[in-house]
Formats: sequence, structure tokens, C-alpha cells
Amino acid sequence: MVGSICFLFPISSFAQSSTSPPMTYPDTQQVDVTDDYFGRKVSDPYRWLEDTESDETAAWIQAENELTQSYLQGLPQREPMRQKLEQLWNYERYGLPAKKGDIYLYSHNNGLQDQSILYKAASLDAERAVLIDPNHFSTDGTVALAGTATSDDGKLIAYGLADGGSDWRTWKVREVATGNDLPDVIEWVKFSGIAWKPDGSGFFYGRYAEPVEGSELTGTNEDQKLYFHQLGDSQSQDTLVLERPDHPKWGFQPEVTDDGRYLVIHNWKGSEPKAQIFIKDLRDPQSQVIPLITGFDAEYEWIASSGDTLFFVTDHQAPKRRLIAVPAGAEDRAAWKPVIGESDDVMESASLFGETFYVSYLRDARARVTRHAIDGAMIDEVSLPGVGTVSGFGGRQDAAETFFSFTNYVTPASIYRVDLRSNDISLWRQPDVAFDVDDFVTEQLFCTSKDGTKIPIIVTRKKDTKLDGTSPTMLYGYGGFNISITPAFSPATAGWVDSGGIYAVVNLRGGGEYGRQWHEDGMRLKKQNVFDDCIAAAEHLIDKGYTTASRLALSGRSNGGLLVGAVVTQRPDLFGACLPQVGVMDMLRYHKFTIGWAWATEYGSSDEEDQIDNLLSYSPLHNIKPGVCYPATLVTTADRDDRVVPGHSFKFAAALQAAQSKASSCDRPTLIRIETRAGHGAGTPVSKQIEEYADKWAFLLENLR
Repeated sequence: MVGSICFLFPISSFAQSSTSPPMTYPDTQQVDVTDDYFGRKVSDPYRWLEDTESDETAAWIQAENELTQSYLQGLPQREPMRQKLEQLWNYERYGLPAKKGDIYLYSHNNGLQDQSILYKAASLDAERAVLIDPNHFSTDGTVALAGTATSDDGKLIAYGLADGGSDWRTWKVREVATGNDLPDVIEWVKFSGIAWKPDGSGFFYGRYAEPVEGSELTGTNEDQKLYFHQLGDSQSQDTLVLERPDHPKWGFQPEVTDDGRYLVIHNWKGSEPKAQIFIKDLRDPQSQVIPLITGFDAEYEWIASSGDTLFFVTDHQAPKRRLIAVPAGAEDRAAWKPVIGESDDVMESASLFGETFYVSYLRDARARVTRHAIDGAMIDEVSLPGVGTVSGFGGRQDAAETFFSFTNYVTPASIYRVDLRSNDISLWRQPDVAFDVDDFVTEQLFCTSKDGTKIPIIVTRKKDTKLDGTSPTMLYGYGGFNISITPAFSPATAGWVDSGGIYAVVNLRGGGEYGRQWHEDGMRLKKQNVFDDCIAAAEHLIDKGYTTASRLALSGRSNGGLLVGAVVTQRPDLFGACLPQVGVMDMLRYHKFTIGWAWATEYGSSDEEDQIDNLLSYSPLHNIKPGVCYPATLVTTADRDDRVVPGHSFKFAAALQAAQSKASSCDRPTLIRIETRAGHGAGTPVSKQIEEYADKWAFLLENLR
């Protein structure tokens, strides 16, 4: 590691004692729209902003962006922060290597490239050659490489393209040896990967029907179908493998066992991780798709096979998950066999190499990895580089090596090679960044939520930070969809902490950090637990002297954007600023756009009478109160977000501006930053990320005082 960058702008110099005049916001039209939800009349005056393609909305976007940029570009902190972030981002980043046939594939970014390049090489240290360079896909870097799948012999690679941040994928096929593309093009793929047939003759994939023109980014996604594409054929000739028109909300994810024996189909509905499993015997061209596990009663993640036995990680009869073996022809669950039982830690994933399982666990949101014999007997625990997050351990079951990455809040992702014969672990790549980790400390705290539940908080700060309440502090949370928030390095976070800020991450209920019950205690009618957990974390940071309310910011993305909106409307006194990013803000209408219907298993929906009062109790849009002085707010979204459509953020920002303008003696700005040619976040070019974080951090530093 090299020494940290030194900039002459300590945070304390940003504080301003003068009071700025109230901000004048664009005049946003309000319309007379009222909906009746089982007798509850709810007005929706900004409904017209849901039409993101209209001329009126376009004019509103332009006016809001002009106001926001005039404010942000005038901040003295903005340009120094942009320079700091650019230097922190300028370090080499590698992806996990994968060996296919005789070729290694891995991604690499030299630092400031908008998109990472996929390389091929004869060995790990051999001279490499470019296989796919997404920086040439578009002039502005907004077409990203969004998935790859290589044939077993390593001769062909299917690769997915995401245009402008959309969830839609277009897949193409390239010859690895020549770098030439075949004529095959697969369109309208979403929420599905590619699974090659063992002989490389084609692949399985899931797709939706082509949407009606103009509805590509807002129309509902239903009736996914599973197809097989034979190389050389047009997509219209693809063979339908599985469809369920009687269940339009079902989706299908294909995988093929390493021995090529079975097509394993993961059948999902909605966002809840409960699944069904179908299989097809690929040895028999006439075989039918048959159900293996039915009922949508638990999680079932297929991880490997041995002959007619399929191995799954599941929370069936094990809230913190276990590993089971299921015979391919089993019609009775009595034939299932336990392999690795449930433990006090949450089982995250497993891989099988030869006769050895590598199993990843979470303990208080921190990783540990163990090895087990094929019968489940514990062999040993893998020695990790430190306390943090581990990912990887992929590869074929007959592989001689595997790779994993290790990271935490102050350690960029380093990649390690595991020799599966000797069990030796060696470092393959470790980035050098302009960030001296010895200057920083990460610690785990625990606070107590409203109902007595213990909630973990991981805090990263400079070692010499005085806990006297003077430090600007960012609290980040998510709390939903069974997703675990674990330590990971980010140049953006490093920029915040290196500037003297404190970065705190709270592991809220609704996530997956402690298993099924932890998730379910933050769902549907129990969603308020998530917000109570976050409020408890904020109060704990204040009570322990890390910060004060005026210097505390709350940040979150997507479901975390909902968290910010809900908590800030419930406790505006607890924060000086907030960053609700691409958030779900209208809890009564979220399910009417794209894949939003799938979240009803998490939130409940306004189509269910027993959920209405709960949704209205925390829906950010519906809990804004005119005249309240809310924290300084920078809402962020993107014009091509087809996961959480931008209408959520548009309506929330308009309502918050209207309310804030009625608050007397309130000079806290409410702004919205609307990115163009971008989506929900994945694949966003590095240059756009640097600009966005420079804006957000400068906004916080200006307003946390």
C-alpha cells in the first residue's frame, strides 16, 4: 500500500455559520387524482410524473437537473472531492480467473477505464490478449458487459450486453480463439443466465416476449419462458423447453450439471427466495422436464451433482441453511439425505471439488469457510486473510484449482488461488491503492432495537478520529430481500473516510445475515422492525459520541432508498442530511411497473386489503408532511432504471420540495439528481460513478454541520 492522499480541505473548514435563503424549486403541477384502496381514499397529485417518456416529464427533469447542478457545481468541496475520488479509483482491479478448456479468462481494469476488459491467457502469468472490450461498445461507456458463459471446451463464449443500465440483456456468441462473433443474437432476456449444452451445440436461456414499443422500461415483466438455442439458428427457431402460462409470475433459471447429465431448472416466483426445482435428462433427447422439488416451501440452491444425486443448499427444516442430497428420481422427500447440518452460523454457499465441499458461512456478517468430506464430515477451516467478505470458490468439480477474493471496508478485493490437491493458498493479485489502511480502524458495535433485538453495526473511521460528536457520519443500510450486507472496499467509501468522515453500516432485519427468521422479521407486516432497527443504530451512534444528529446522514439504495425515505419521514429530527438512492417510494403502486409485482412477497401490496394500512404507515411518498423541516436531501435516480422505475423518485422529490417550501425558517435543500443513460446501478461507467459520488459527498459535507 502507498501513502494516503493529502488534500487541504479538512471537513471542519466546510462548516458555515450563515443561513442560506430558502431554495426556489421548479413549479411542479399537481393534478386531481384519487384512488380508492378498499375504502381508503388516497390522492396522487404527481401521478403524471410516472410517464417518464412524456414531454412534460422531460421538461420537469431538465428543470430539476439544472437547479441541482447549479447548486452542486457551486460547492467548494465538489472539485477537490472529485479529484480525490479519481485518484482513489485509479487502481488495478482484477476479476476471479476461470479456466475453460486450456484457456484462462479474467477481467481487468487499469483504474479509470469505464468498463473492465475480459482477457484470455494460456496460463495465469502468461501474456494476455483482449477477448471482449466493452469500452468499444459505445462512445459514452454506457453499454456494459453484463454476463458471460463459456462452453465446456472453452472454444465459445456467450456474452450479455446491457444498454444504458437497463435490465434487458442482448446475448451474442464469440469464438475465443479468433475473437470473432458468430451471427447468433438473442434478445429480450431478463433475469436469466445462459447454460451451455455439454457438446457446445447451443445453450438454454429464459426470456420474455418482446414488449410493446414505448413500454420497454416500464411495462410489466410476466410469462418468462425457457428456450434452447441451437447455434446457427435464428432466435425465432429456438426450442421451447418450459413455459407455464397458468403461472405468469413464474421464472426459470437454467443450469447444467458438470457431467452434462441433467438440466437443472431453478423455478422462482416473486422476490422471496423460496423455489421449486425441475430437471431434464439431457442424455435422452425425448426426455421431458419433470418436477424434482415442489411446493415453494423453502430455498433450494443447486450446487453440484454426483451421478444421480443432486446437492442443494437449503433452509428447509434449517433456518440457517444446511446441505442436502436429493436423488434425481426421488418422488418422496424421505429419500433426501442430510450432508452438512445446520450450525450457529448462516450457510451462504457451497462448492464441490472432487470429494471435498468448500462451504462459506456468515458469522455476524463476517465470512468463514470450512472444508468437508463428501459425507459431510468436517475436515478443517480455511485460513482467511482477515475479517471481511469472501466470494468465489467456483469452477468445475474436476478442477485442480479454484479462486476466491477477499475484501473489507479498507482492503480492496485481493484474489487468492487454492491448489485443490495440496490445499495451499497463494496470493494471485493484490491491488495497490492511494489509501493507507494502517491509518484506519474497523470495529463492530451492537445496539438494541425497540423490541430488544440486538443489531450489529460495523464502523470504519480514522484511528485518530475523536469521538466527541464533531465527525460527519454516514449511516448506510438496506434491510430486505434476504440480502446480506457484508464488508467490501469501495473507492467512494474510502474517499469519505479518508476525508475524515465516519462510515457506519447497520445490518438490519429483513436481510440475510442471520438466516430465514432474520429475513422474515423484516417483511410485510413486520417491515417497521427494519426502520426501528435503523433508528436505534442512529441513536446509538449519537449516544456513543460518534456524531450528532446535525452531522449524521442516512444513505441507502433501492430497498435501502425506501429505508431512507421511511426513516427520515418518521424521524426527521435524527439526521442532518439523507441520500435516498433509486428508492421504492410509492408503496401503493410499486407493483404496477416492470418486475415490481415480484416484491409483493416482501412488502405486501395494495391489492391485499390486510396490507393497506401497514403500507400507508411507512410509504415515504404518503408520509411527507407539509411544513416539516426535513433533513437536507439529495434524491438520486436514473432515466433508464427499469428495476425501480424513476417515477418513484420523481414523485417523492416533488412532494418533498412542496412540503419543504412550506416550512418556515428552513434552509435545507431538497434536490434530485437524475442520471441520463444509466439504470439501477449495475454497469455504470467509472466516469459517471466518480461524478455521482463527488456530487453526493460534497452535498453531505456542505450540509452536515
